[in-house]
Amino acid sequence: MPRPLGELEDAVMTRVWKWNRPVTVREVLEDLQLERSIAYTTVMTVLDNLHQKGWVRREAEGRAYRYEAVSTRAAYAAALMNEAWAQSDNPAAALVAFFGMMSDEQRQALSDAVRMVQGPETPEAENPGSARGDSGR
Repeated sequence: MPRPLGELEDAVMTRVWKWNRPVTVREVLEDLQLERSIAYTTVMTVLDNLHQKGWVRREAEGRAYRYEAVSTRAAYAAALMNEAWAQSDNPAAALVAFFGMMSDEQRQALSDAVRMVQGPETPEAENPGSARGDSGR
């Protein structure tokens, strides 16, 4: 897993992920300038670094490039969580501590995600006795 993004890398990738299309340095620059003073060459360097690190792919367009994310923000967050969990000497305790930090909304999202991964319940799973032919008596 690549190392976590730096603050400016994350600001740039946030826009690339949000727009979900190939972007130019100029587009990212103009959006970033709404909240900070930043030079064109700085944004160009950051996007070039992100390309070298494998976060974005680029395609030439005239004398410039258009950049597009290689994966989603969700995949990046999942990789960070997996990496942090893998570093623990007690993964179960790390999960318990993590769950304890979660908001109610995050716990609901976790519950929804577990249901999605497990797939739809089968009638046998809902009523174990029905698979054997007994009526549960």
